[in-house]
Amino acid sequence: MNDASTPADPAPRAPRRRSASSWASETPLGRTRRARAINRGLAEAYPDAHCELDFRTPLELAVATILSAQCTDKRVNMVTPALFERYPDAAAYAGADRAELEEMIRSTGFYRNKTTALMGLGQTLVDQYGGEVPGRLDALVKLPGMGRKTANVVLGNAFDIPGITVDTHFGRLVRRWRLTDLEDPVKVEHAIGAMIPKKEWTIFSHRVIFHGRRVCHARKPACGACPIARLCPSYGDGPTDPAVAEQLVKTAADFR
Repeated sequence: MNDASTPADPAPRAPRRRSASSWASETPLGRTRRARAINRGLAEAYPDAHCELDFRTPLELAVATILSAQCTDKRVNMVTPALFERYPDAAAYAGADRAELEEMIRSTGFYRNKTTALMGLGQTLVDQYGGEVPGRLDALVKLPGMGRKTANVVLGNAFDIPGITVDTHFGRLVRRWRLTDLEDPVKVEHAIGAMIPKKEWTIFSHRVIFHGRRVCHARKPACGACPIARLCPSYGDGPTDPAVAEQLVKTAADFR
C-alpha cells in the first residue's frame, strides 16, 4: 500500500522497438545472437519448462506422444494412467484386443489409426528390440507411429539426448520471430539447431512450446505481457496494453 512518502510503481513501458528496416537487414550472426537472447529470456520466464506429457519410461513417453497428435496434452494425461496400467510393456500392446484399446484411447481422436500405431509399435519392439524402445534417432523414426518430431521428444526427455521438437507451436513461433521462414519441420529443426547450442536443444523446445501455449497464441498473441517482446519483430500482432494482454495469458492450471 502506498502512502505520501512512497512513490507509486511507474507504469510499465512498451519495449524499445527496432525499426522495420533494422529487422529486414539483420545479419545471420545477428539472428543467431537474437535467437540465443530469446532462449535466455524464455529461461527466465519459464524456469520450470518441461515435457507436459506424464510418463515414467521411454515406452510410456512414446505412447503418450503418439496419442498427443491432434490432441491436447491435458487430454492425453487423463487417458494414460489407466492405459499404462492395462498395457505395461511392449508385449501387452502387441497382443492387445483392438476393440478394447480403441475404446480406451477414443477420446484422444483418430483412435483407430492410433490403435494401429500402438499395436504395431509394440510388435516391432518385441520383434526387433527385445521389447525396449531404442535410444537412437535412426531406429526411432522407423517405428510405427513415430515420426521425427516424436522421436526427438523421446530422445530428449527419456534418454537425455538433445533434440529439437518442431511441433505446431515451435514452428509458428520461430517464424513469427523471423528466425526462419522455412515451413518444412526438418529444415526448421536444422536451421534453429544451428543457432542454439546443442545441449540446449531439448529445453529450448520446451521453453518455446510453453511460451506458445501460454502467451504467444496463434490468433491473438498477448504482446503486452510478453517477456521477450523487445526481441520480437512481430510485436504488435496482438494487444500491447499490459492489462488487456494479461487477460489472454494462460497458466499451468489450464493444462492440468
